[in-house]
Amino acid sequence: HVFPGPIGLRGRRGGRGLPGAAGMGHVGGVSPQAVPDLHEIDRTVALPGHGDLWVRDIPGPHPDAPVVMLLHGLGATARLNWGPSFRPLSEHFRVCALDHRGHGKGLRTRRFRLSECADDAAHAARALGIRRFLAVGYSMGGPVAKLLWRRHPDLVAGLVLCATAREFGRRPGRQLVPRLIPAAARVVRLAPGAVRNRMLRGMLSRVDHPLLRQRVIEELAGHDPAAVMEAAARVANFSSGEWVHEVDVPTVVIVTTQDDVVHPVRQRKLAAAIPDAEVVEVDGDHVACVAEAQRFVPALVEACQRVAERAELTGEETR
Repeated sequence: HVFPGPIGLRGRRGGRGLPGAAGMGHVGGVSPQAVPDLHEIDRTVALPGHGDLWVRDIPGPHPDAPVVMLLHGLGATARLNWGPSFRPLSEHFRVCALDHRGHGKGLRTRRFRLSECADDAAHAARALGIRRFLAVGYSMGGPVAKLLWRRHPDLVAGLVLCATAREFGRRPGRQLVPRLIPAAARVVRLAPGAVRNRMLRGMLSRVDHPLLRQRVIEELAGHDPAAVMEAAARVANFSSGEWVHEVDVPTVVIVTTQDDVVHPVRQRKLAAAIPDAEVVEVDGDHVACVAEAQRFVPALVEACQRVAERAELTGEETR
């Protein structure tokens, strides 16, 4: 639902799209100041065999501030998904974020795997000398955050899961998506420029402010459309139902109560499946991280503070 894609992925105004997308459909209502320009804290981390991993590393209020790792949604980038949240979070935390594979500045890949996105975040943390952090996932970033906890439990002190679910549904015909998208992705790789232009037109049709339009153009320029399509298939086929009850770190689930992509019932079922998980509700839809930033961002900061307190996560433990 981030963009009208090559196989009919559509936004809210045009119908439901594939699950797990943290899109920017209402970004026209966000001021340019809500998406800070912080080039001076961008870093690259060498990932052997794959290249340089881009990481946004924003200092906290003091050198020993606890760390949050932000994991964005399908079709977005760290800056598009989390832009309004960077500065408010940095008043309390050191903030790290990265673009997932095939998205924006993310690593290039011939096959998209959610588990590899989790491993990328773990590698970035270790390369930056971070020993423990809060994993914060939005929509597709929710599965990445949970896999990060499962694959690297020594790093993850707590979870904040936003607009996401244990699994993203079994609607009629949904089972066909994982089988059809890899073939379509191979076709897309033959003409990536045309597909990227279509994605861009769909996104810009909803953005009014000229500075934000330029920001969107810059962010989406790095997308690999075929990898984004493969990511959609992985999200559609993802389920943590068999193991999410094993989560043993403090967790807050932020429920977007007007969500028509990941239904609030599914979000609450996720919270119920995790022992002692807390729920924070935000009156907004699936793009509340941007469209309803004035409500979402304070809820996000509060959720991160709650988890850090419950995890007894101190700055000394993060380094």
